[in-house]
Parts: sequence; C-alpha cells; structure tokens
Amino acid sequence: MRCCLSAPLAALAALPTPYDVLRSGTLLVPALLRAAYVGSRRHPDTLAAVHLELVTLTEDRAVLTWYTGIPGTADAFGHMLPARTEGEVVYGTHPAHLNRTAAEERPTAHHHVELTDLEPGQTYYYRARSRGVPATPTPLHHVRGNAVGTSRHGFGGHRTGVYSFTTPQPPPGSHVMTIALCNDLHLGETTAGLMAGFPLLRGVSQTAGRTAYPEIMSRALVEEARGRGADVLLAAGDLSAGGAPRDVATARRILDGFGTLGRDYLVVRGNHDRPPAPWADPFAETFGTDAAPSYFAHDLGGLRIIGLDTYDKTGNGGDAGALGPDQLSWFRDQLRSDPDRPTLVFGHHPLTVRDSVFPVTRGQRLDARQARAIIEAYASAPGVFLHHAGHTHRNKRTALPRAPHVTQQEVTAAKDYPGGFCLVRIHTGGYALNHYKTTAPESREWAERSRRAAGGLWPHHALGRTATDRNSVHRHDLSGITAPRIATP
Repeated sequence: MRCCLSAPLAALAALPTPYDVLRSGTLLVPALLRAAYVGSRRHPDTLAAVHLELVTLTEDRAVLTWYTGIPGTADAFGHMLPARTEGEVVYGTHPAHLNRTAAEERPTAHHHVELTDLEPGQTYYYRARSRGVPATPTPLHHVRGNAVGTSRHGFGGHRTGVYSFTTPQPPPGSHVMTIALCNDLHLGETTAGLMAGFPLLRGVSQTAGRTAYPEIMSRALVEEARGRGADVLLAAGDLSAGGAPRDVATARRILDGFGTLGRDYLVVRGNHDRPPAPWADPFAETFGTDAAPSYFAHDLGGLRIIGLDTYDKTGNGGDAGALGPDQLSWFRDQLRSDPDRPTLVFGHHPLTVRDSVFPVTRGQRLDARQARAIIEAYASAPGVFLHHAGHTHRNKRTALPRAPHVTQQEVTAAKDYPGGFCLVRIHTGGYALNHYKTTAPESREWAERSRRAAGGLWPHHALGRTATDRNSVHRHDLSGITAPRIATP
C-alpha cells in the first residue's frame, strides 16, 4: 500500500511545478544513489550513538531519543545493527557544569530519556551518551533544520556533543483539559514509504514474524496518550490503509481502548478511508455515521470541536481533498452563528503545505479554492484557535497570515517514524502543542527501522525542522472552556 504522498505524485492532474521537481531532485539524487548501492566501508568495532533528537519540550520536561549500533555492520538498508547498552543524559544550566543526570532503567538500542522538573524559561545544556560515547544528531541539512535544540546550531556541535535548549513558559492561566491529536494509523498497510515515480526508494516492511506495524504503533498510541493525561482523542483520518472492512474494524477495536466513541474519542474520514466500492461504506458502518453526515460539531465543556470530512467526494484518493457543497455551507454557518466560541477544527487534509522536501502537489492538501474559503471564515471567527491536519505525515506548524489567531498543526503519521501523537494542553489563557513518540519497545524498534524510508530522507520530512514545529505555546482567550466530565475507562 502506497502512502498518502504516492498517489498525488502519480496523478497527472496534480503534477508539481518544474521548480518543485528541480528542487526536490537535488535532494533526492543522493538518496537514490545510497539506496542503489550500500558501501562496504569498515569501521572500528566500537559503539556508535546516532540519531539524537529533542522530541518533546515543555515548560518543565524534555524528551530525548537516540540509537546505538555496531559500526561496520549493516542490514539490507545499510543501517547499523543494534547495540544494546545503557543510555543517560547529563545536563545543567551551564555548559561546563552538567551536574544532573537522567538515565534509563535497562539496556536498549533504542534510547528514550525524559528530563523532568525543569524550570520554565531556562536554558539547559546537555550531552546524551551511551557507554561514554556522545550521541550525534539526526542531520536535517536538507531542510535547514535542527533536531537537537531550539537554537539554530546547538552548542558545541559534534566536537563536544553538548547541545542546548530553552524551556518555554507555560500557557497562561489554569489548566482545563488535554486533548490528543493523531492521524494516519493506516491499519492494514504492510510496507511503509513506497513512493510512485522513485523505484529505487524502497519501502520498509516489518521484520518477518512480528506483529503488523500499524497495530503496534496504534495500540501504543492509545495507551500512552491516555497515560500522558489526554481526556479526549481526535483521530484525523486514514485510520485504515484502504477502507477494507477488516482494517476499519481493527481501527475501531484499537481506538475503543481509549474509551467510548463519540464521548472519549472522535474520528473523521481520510482519503484512504473512502468507500472501496459504491455499494458499501465500511468506515461509515463501523464508526456509526452511515445515516448521518460524515462531519460534525461536538461540545466539550464549552469547547466546540468541528470534525471535517476532507474527502467528501468521489475519486481515487490521490487528488486534492474537498468538502461537499453541503458540508462547506454547514461549516461556514457554524462559525458565523457563534464566531467567538472557542473552536478546534480537525480534518485530514491540510489547508496549505509549506517547506516540504518533496514536490508539493494538489493531492497533498485541500482544494485551494475551498482552503481560501475556510481561511476567510477563520478571519471572521476569532474563537477558532487550532486546525489539526494529517495526510502529509510530518510535524509542521504553520501560521495562517489571513487568520493569525489560528495555528495549522500538521501531525506526523502514527504508523511509522517518528510515530506518536500530539497533546494539546488547554489553559484558560492559551494552549501548548507537544509531540510525543510512543515508548513501547516494539514501537521504538519499528520507528527506528522505518526512518530509512525514502532513501533515508524521511527524517528531513517527518520529524519537523525544529523543536518548535512539534512543540509550541500560544496565547488565546479560552476562559469559556470548563473541564469535561469524562469517565476513565
């Protein structure tokens, strides 16, 4: 099954501009060459600590991940074989005085260390290491990004292995609720990262005999979102790989682990969830929307949550998303009727796609004319503060110039690297967006395996250029929202 990016690349109606093709070609050629031939260079038989990433950054905690392997070894993708060992982070408020330590409980090759009890607004310096070897960052040079800190280049670079970040201030006011955002579970998919038009960019499959990776990642997502304090979960489409009844039913079973549909979690349709045949609609039948529109407004303690079906049309799934005329009219009426009400909108296709490593085609976003209409509606509705989208399989925060009070947050796919979900922590005076990778051992292993998609370019696309693309704080008057009464399952 090809990912959401593949069908648009193959569709003649959605061809990128010559500039986009030329720009992306300069980025993809090195990856194509690496995928076509894996060198046999020998390295000293020592430990290597690589792929360091600052994943989560809040006012009082930070999550760092990296991988340890054996240099000189390689699997079929040229990736080092894992080396299980200890991992720790030493850190402090001065680069020459790293006087605090956070360590893992047991040896692993897929390291995940969480720093807690940090001070808001404080700059911290840190070194992640395994068996004394400093971890080196995931390179994001194709997008001029920085995987390890909030400053452009970190501190000290590869010479010392010391990097820095600055914790943000918390959102103003008191905490009201926490909402988890996720998308692109792709239940039923068997190969990640297939891209039409680039035959040498091999997809990545699960190791033989292991549980299907969409199930591993989705189950970990549900369990850990609840464990991180999410009151409600929003799943923004592509819950299945192709709308097959079995895959949609599996998605329902997994999401039911979070709670009750319509109360504890809400879902909308993605282009992969469209009916596989004119006479059957497994998604509608499974998620209870067969006799009702596939879009809705839901009240949660004064917060209006609007779910959009961004593929409310016929088609092969590879063209631009669109709302049907009835849905678009309904949506405008919703905002016009109560423009000041705190509102969160979620749907599968983003309104706009910027700063992509890959060619941007019409198939990667909502129909341009409809997107403009929605943004115009936002401009007249000051209560709207967040638009959550998936489909692009990346973490990306975009400010909408015509409606600067609305943040468009693209959230990476749950199914593969980097995996996970986004938490929206709502306070009376604003909100914070924070990305979390899942921590279950099997999900960590698959995330590391699947980072090799697109000839190794996938981290440049999916992780987020900087920490602020996956972690941000915003001021907004949300004082009209009250804590929901939600029973814990």
